[in-house]
Amino acid sequence: MSFDLTGRTALITGASSGLGAHFAEIFVAAGARVVIGARRVDRVRDLADRLGDRALPVAIDVLDEASITAAYDAAEAHFGAIDTVVANAGVANGGRAIDIPADKLRQTIDTNFTGVLLTAREGARRMIAAGSRESGRGRIVLIGSITAHVTGHGDSAYAASKAAVAHLGRNLAREWVRLGINVNVLQPGYIQTEIAGDWFETEGGARQVAGWHRRRFMPIDVLDPQLLYFASDASAMVTGSVIDIDDGQSL
Repeated sequence: MSFDLTGRTALITGASSGLGAHFAEIFVAAGARVVIGARRVDRVRDLADRLGDRALPVAIDVLDEASITAAYDAAEAHFGAIDTVVANAGVANGGRAIDIPADKLRQTIDTNFTGVLLTAREGARRMIAAGSRESGRGRIVLIGSITAHVTGHGDSAYAASKAAVAHLGRNLAREWVRLGINVNVLQPGYIQTEIAGDWFETEGGARQVAGWHRRRFMPIDVLDPQLLYFASDASAMVTGSVIDIDDGQSL
């Protein structure tokens, strides 16, 4: 099944590489206009050059409210109203709870939770101002992780931040259900992207893969159908969902 996003304008954070860059590509292929944001502006500019005139690169630091506001302002000035947000920016700071430095702990929580909330709520404000209550076309997708409900070795801070995202999504869905904004959460398993670094090339990473039932990585496009569905008109009656896509890694 394919989903047509023609007429939609989406803001995607963390779009300089990995999943975020891929999300921008599939949204444009589905007919949407995209505002691609990241701190590494050179990368989103290069991506926008490849995607053409339906892509706008913006600088966005999800830890800075002024940066978020400026990104939305630029998006609206260029494309008009934003009706779709994919809050994808995140960091994967590992480390045992007993050892992780306090600054890394704060960065993990601030980026993966607070940054997601700030991005989503500014998007919601813009959608409401543009008439989402009447149109019912507001769509916000939060990118979480199966670590939200799976215990691991050395992932306590990251896992806690993603568990917070899952419950945030449910609560935002409840808060905004009468405002024409649907909020859903995608929780992927392990996908070998830049954020995973070289972990899976190590002995410990190899042991982790050997412990998965199917002993394989998921391709980067594994989230495409569900993400496009959440962003489309087809999901008009779907809000507050938290969906695992992990090839059984968490079983």
